[in-house]
This record gives sequence, structure tokens and C-alpha cells, in this order.
Amino acid sequence: QVQLVEFGGGLVQAGGSLTLSCEASGTIFSINAMGWYRQAPGKQREFVAVIRDGGTTDYADSVKARFTISRDDAKNTVYLQMNSLKPEDTAVYYCNAAIRYYSGNRFNSHWGQGTQVTVSS
Repeated sequence: QVQLVEFGGGLVQAGGSLTLSCEASGTIFSINAMGWYRQAPGKQREFVAVIRDGGTTDYADSVKARFTISRDDAKNTVYLQMNSLKPEDTAVYYCNAAIRYYSGNRFNSHWGQGTQVTVSS
């Protein structure tokens, strides 16, 4: 069984910074992509950023140059450094990871429970 647990959400003023982290634990052989998504009230969940096992990254246009995704494979952890936060960044942030349980297994998608980020104006 695999669990993803997010940390680091909270309330911050516009222009401020927050760092989210998400640790995967359980039966893990390897992790391919790790990413962050968010869902604002009344809206669909949307992509924020992804980092692949080779280190390549992609970002949503709305967060480019403000957010930085990174990972620590020794800790099975992905981070999201968020700078210059705006009220429109307010949402529940979810991490996602593509995890292989054992050698030869396909990658399985797992989600964290979400962490609230609120940016006040």
C-alpha cells in the first residue's frame, strides 16, 4: 500500500511565499513523474507542475517563473516552492505520483489528500 502525504499549506499574504512538500511511503520500487495539481472552489482540478525521474519539469503558464518544483528521490519527496503568491493561487493543492510497486510492474497513479493554500489580498 502506498500513501502520499502533503505538508506546508496555510494562509499567506499576496506576494508572499510557501513551500509544499509531499512524501510517498509504502511499497515503492521506483517513482516516475511526481506532480502538483490544484482545485479552487467551484473549479475543476488543474495541472500546476510536474517533475520526471530524469529531472525534466513542466509548469502551467499561470505559475511559470513563480513556482519551482523539485524532488528528493532518497526521501521519495516532491516539493513546490511558491513565490510571489496571488489571491488566484488560492486552492487545495494535491500531489500526484506515478509509482511502481516492484520491478516490472506498471506505474500506478496515486494522489495525496490535499493541502489548503489561501492567499489573502
